[in-house]
Amino acid sequence: MLTIHAADEVRPSWDEGAEPVKDGAVLVSGTRVEAVGPFAVLRERHPDARVRRWPGVLGPARVHEGPLPDAPSPRERIHAVLKLGATAVTEQYAASPELRAAAERNEVRVLSATPTPTPTPTPAPRLEPAARADLAVFDDTGACLATVCAGRLVHRRR
Repeated sequence: MLTIHAADEVRPSWDEGAEPVKDGAVLVSGTRVEAVGPFAVLRERHPDARVRRWPGVLGPARVHEGPLPDAPSPRERIHAVLKLGATAVTEQYAASPELRAAAERNEVRVLSATPTPTPTPTPAPRLEPAARADLAVFDDTGACLATVCAGRLVHRRR
């Protein structure tokens, strides 16, 4: 099923200088991004797609690079990360088999940390065709309103 996630503004990348798309949208098919562009264009090309309209700014889901939030169970710790707008964690903070299993069940990526002589930042996720559909929507305070992980809506703030 095709889904169009539309927002006041879509940022294909959080990189400084990345050009936002006003009244933008992301077309998702299954677990993948099909297109990014103006909502009107995507809606015209895909009139039968389900539309989810979000207030705020929609962009790539984030990578949670610190310790996972405290919670009573590994599942709840992973869900707390999703509620922050992240769909990936670094392996050093998801080292236990229980956390790895909870991440896998929820399709949260566990990124390996490769030792390098000079630390390099985790590459910034991008919304582009064929990329995994990991999206997040943030309000003007930076609070996460919704998270889509591998094309599935996994968090929505009420």
